[in-house]
Amino acid sequence: MTAAEPTSTPTAPPAAAAGTVFRTAGAADVPALVALVESAYRGESSRAGWTTEAHLLEGQRTDEAAVAELLGRPDSVVLLVEGDGGGPVACCHVERRGTAAYFGMFSVSPTAQGGGLGRRVLARAEEWARVEWGATAMEMTVIEQRPDLIAWYERRGFARTGEFEPFPYGDERFGVPLRTDLRFAKLAKQLAGPSAQRAF
Repeated sequence: MTAAEPTSTPTAPPAAAAGTVFRTAGAADVPALVALVESAYRGESSRAGWTTEAHLLEGQRTDEAAVAELLGRPDSVVLLVEGDGGGPVACCHVERRGTAAYFGMFSVSPTAQGGGLGRRVLARAEEWARVEWGATAMEMTVIEQRPDLIAWYERRGFARTGEFEPFPYGDERFGVPLRTDLRFAKLAKQLAGPSAQRAF
């Protein structure tokens, strides 16, 4: 499934029930966003979902200072999904970089994975980039040793560019690696023309 969802409000999949709310994040959301990201990628709790990196990295995935810095950048937004209880169950960061948009910090709570919510969040991020910034492409980096995750993005229209970026070994703000060969693979996808309807 490679096409983004239409700009009209789609029927919510099981993991995004009728009470789910998409919105942009603000400073008050930072602690909850950090907790969400950590739960999706680090520690034993992350092993309940398929996005875990606990077999590759220990330590933190992000922190409050890093998330607050993303919120403070120009042409940068964190999109989140509120669950029925009011707390975030999914999020992503989108940043304008010339004619492209960078997609990162994509997290879905382990208990909400597998029901289509991730696909919906990715579609909203693509829509935001097209509508708000006129972006013609979306780019991201994924740890190369995550073939399952790369394959998930490839099924949604992304492709490897053949470019790589080094993992920041020695900087524990990004985690403590459990192996010595980690690096990031760059993926990209061409986006359709901008829609006349705003993403939010």
